[in-house]
Amino acid sequence: MVGLSEGEKQFLRGGIEQNLRADGRTRNQFRPIYVETGVIPQANGSARVRLGATEVIASIKAELGKPSILHPDKGKVSIFVDCSPTAAPIYEGKGGEELSMELSVALERCLLGGKSGAGAAIDLSLLVLVEGKVCWDLYVDALVVSSDGNLLDSLAAAIKAALSNTGLPKVNVVLGASPEEQPEVDVSDEEFLQFDTSAVPVIVTLTKVGKQYIVDATSEEESQMSSAVSVSVNRNGQICGLTKRGGAGLDPSVIHDMVSVAKYVSQEFISVLDSEVAAAEASEE
Repeated sequence: MVGLSEGEKQFLRGGIEQNLRADGRTRNQFRPIYVETGVIPQANGSARVRLGATEVIASIKAELGKPSILHPDKGKVSIFVDCSPTAAPIYEGKGGEELSMELSVALERCLLGGKSGAGAAIDLSLLVLVEGKVCWDLYVDALVVSSDGNLLDSLAAAIKAALSNTGLPKVNVVLGASPEEQPEVDVSDEEFLQFDTSAVPVIVTLTKVGKQYIVDATSEEESQMSSAVSVSVNRNGQICGLTKRGGAGLDPSVIHDMVSVAKYVSQEFISVLDSEVAAAEASEE
């Protein structure tokens, strides 16, 4: 928990009201972002993202599995977040476990359409090799290394970057003599298919402080928030998911305005993130 004096709180809130935040940004401005890909050689894909002083790492592990009975035409993606105790003192013990679970659920809701997979922003049908028989299971593990606010947006950016760095081995499938037989698979060690991230969204969180709302809030700014709305938006401006935290209720018109701002801000954020990922992958070669 960030401890601020009364004077510091007034200074922070006053700056947001005047559209000039403590670090010099406007209300709708992100901090500089840094991306590094291929940081975990053992993973199928990985990335490190720094957003200001917040740093997270995401890795993708791909394994062959079987589609669920309820969704035979879809692969599976699982997201797990771990908050390192060294990132902040409040992450030690139960506090870290609760936040890890909260972030994992929020990411699944925004990127995968929740547990049901309905309305998933990541196209799970692309992970199916043989309907009802063989699919890719993607395990997304994310680690919060250091925390200075806006973890959800940072984690989503790291996952998008890690997916763009992911190569799925080429698989040759030989169907059995009868439909009941499980197909034989031959996984290549040399040929890989790049994961398509063109439709994978970013998450933009609007944090309400006083009467105003801001993007990419720092820990100090988050300590003064009444509520926050996180919106996942793809490059076409389509809303893929939405989640809210904080006890204060929001008028529907305010939520509508926040979503509109998130859609607008997301396009520049996606452009900057794409450029950073391209630069990171070029330096990796």
